[in-house]
Amino acid sequence: MTLFGQKKKLTKENFNSKSISQTWISDQGNGTYRNPVIDADYSDPDVIRVNDDYYMVSSSFDAVPGLPILHSKDLINWTIINHALLRQPPYEHFSKTQHGNGVWAPSIRYHNGEFYIYYPDPDFGIYLTKAKDPAGEWSVPILIEAGKGLIDPCPLWDENGKVYLAYAYAGSRSGIKSVIAVKELNNQGTKTTNTGKIVYDGHELDPTIEGPKLYKRNGFYYIFAPAGGVSTGWQLILRSKNINGPYERKVAMDQGNTSINGPHQGAWVVTQTGEDWFFHFQDKGVYGRVVHLQPMKWINDWPVIGEDKDGDGKGQPTLSFKKPNVGKIWPISTPAESDEFNDPSPGRQWQWQANPKATWSFMNVEKGALRLYTDQIPDSAKNYYEVPNILLQKFPTEEFVVTTKLRFSPNPKLENERVGLMVMGLDYANISLISTKNGTDIIYGVAKGANKGKVEIEKKIGRLISKDVYFRVTVKKNGRCQFSYSEDGNQFTNAGELFQAEPGHWIGAKVGLFASRKDKTNDSGYADFDWFRLTSIK
Repeated sequence: MTLFGQKKKLTKENFNSKSISQTWISDQGNGTYRNPVIDADYSDPDVIRVNDDYYMVSSSFDAVPGLPILHSKDLINWTIINHALLRQPPYEHFSKTQHGNGVWAPSIRYHNGEFYIYYPDPDFGIYLTKAKDPAGEWSVPILIEAGKGLIDPCPLWDENGKVYLAYAYAGSRSGIKSVIAVKELNNQGTKTTNTGKIVYDGHELDPTIEGPKLYKRNGFYYIFAPAGGVSTGWQLILRSKNINGPYERKVAMDQGNTSINGPHQGAWVVTQTGEDWFFHFQDKGVYGRVVHLQPMKWINDWPVIGEDKDGDGKGQPTLSFKKPNVGKIWPISTPAESDEFNDPSPGRQWQWQANPKATWSFMNVEKGALRLYTDQIPDSAKNYYEVPNILLQKFPTEEFVVTTKLRFSPNPKLENERVGLMVMGLDYANISLISTKNGTDIIYGVAKGANKGKVEIEKKIGRLISKDVYFRVTVKKNGRCQFSYSEDGNQFTNAGELFQAEPGHWIGAKVGLFASRKDKTNDSGYADFDWFRLTSIK
């Protein structure tokens, strides 16, 4: 269904939102895949296999719901199945925007029939949440150790009955970085039991070492850790027969002669057939940290990741490769992007800029629409960078088109209610409708230096005549964005100059919807968004 009971026609322009991506597919359909396997900002990925299923988690920072959980059957085709955090603690703290804070690099493990996610909040400490079904309800996070600057935790249940936690330090909070430490946990993994010990100092050879993943193989403890910086670093392997070291050091992968910068921080996975694979991210600036998959092999109890063309034991990333052997062929699937708003809740690709209020949105299933109610902009907000009720999703690849159809129903007693389509980063731009005493204006707004409190520059580009309007943004390489609008869905008029999107704080740029007002009222206006579609550039 669609607004006011009109049935949606299924054409190539009006498609099922549960279909595969029209913007990026890794699976080539011929037994090979291309990198990235996910060309979107799933930062700091960690992946495990449980029987025949693979699960991925990633950083989510201040976006809510947080801790996205993705599922795959073959390591190539992924879908979003859940979020472990429906609200982020401390709840009052994250009711306001907290760009760059919140959930940093998490880890996921399976132990005694339960899934464990350990995640760090650099301002509060290390949290744990658990579930028996990753697609089901996750436990309320508990703080296993409070403290500032404790980041990137990863547990290991050892054969000796002990439980260890590898982690790193954020220099911005703790006053030290470039070291890896290990603590012990209680048997339940719910509380640290000692002060911990630095087991590797990377200041000389591996500055900014962080993101450790802890494994054990053939009697060796292994710490897989990125070093050298997010966009320029390498994948380091540390090994020792003793959990507390000393650790031997080896670089398992770097950029080499490829275009894949900073290939590091991720997860080692073994398939059902015994193949070894490694996930990592690549920092693509405005597009965020996208997910790559590399073949991996063991030589003399050291992992070699990617292609080792000169035989020196250090690999470089591959752009394409044969798919992992998981015992059978699985159909193509991709993380959700478009949304027809026909379901009881928005798709799992959507996230708010803070812990949401119930009054921000309503799924009008009868009309097949997402209703966003206008919410008053916080008094402290200098622009939309500090507004929490913006519903956003990640850029899905380098080039794409977003189109949304909406109908605005402002409160007739108010002015300056505003609804629209936005690209958000450290700078932002939007096309919107704003209510005035003389009708509804179409506005194009840009805020350069939004993260520094610079005000948004608004320009009126038209007056809405029809009941419905179509907003569009076309994104081309390097994040160049052209906004446009239409009142018939066919002929679109450009709005303003090209906007150069910028990444956010530790994240890529995002695109999404908003509804706001400046004044207090006893009842807000609203916008009904009929659908939100991502397509390729024709």
